[in-house]
Amino acid sequence: MGHPTFFTLSTLLLHTRLTNDRHHVLKAWIALILWLVVIAIESTTYLSSEHTGRILFPLLHALFGIDYVTFEPWHAFLRKSGHVFGYGLLSILLFRAWRETLPSGNGARWMFRWAGIAVLGTAIVASLDEWHQSYIPTRTGTYHDVILDSAAGIAAQLLIFLFFRPL
Repeated sequence: MGHPTFFTLSTLLLHTRLTNDRHHVLKAWIALILWLVVIAIESTTYLSSEHTGRILFPLLHALFGIDYVTFEPWHAFLRKSGHVFGYGLLSILLFRAWRETLPSGNGARWMFRWAGIAVLGTAIVASLDEWHQSYIPTRTGTYHDVILDSAAGIAAQLLIFLFFRPL
């Protein structure tokens, strides 16, 4: 008798009927892959805090007349907001891709397995992103961002659940 976790996972993968509508599946996965490319680009030195500050400070100074001391907290807020948006969207796209790939069979619009896979995928991508950034001199990889990104993924799944719940 095999290990119970392996048996459960292999049973899930081998005995789950995949959808026949490949067009919807392909669209969902292409959108997800494109977003993963955006996340990978954002993880480079070109979008480090130093580089985004060089762009955002002159823009916010010209629009609102803020000085550099006022800009710093806004810069941090905007960057962390970008994490929340980016990883929330990743979680939504993961949910959509898995919903199209592993249909419910009963027409359900929300299933815990789709949401669970989406949250797990979001946490994995966030962890890999921060690990990658820890090797870039102009970036810092921090577990705080993994927590923030994962929380954004969970929040996105809660919003999807609330959106799809029966009234």
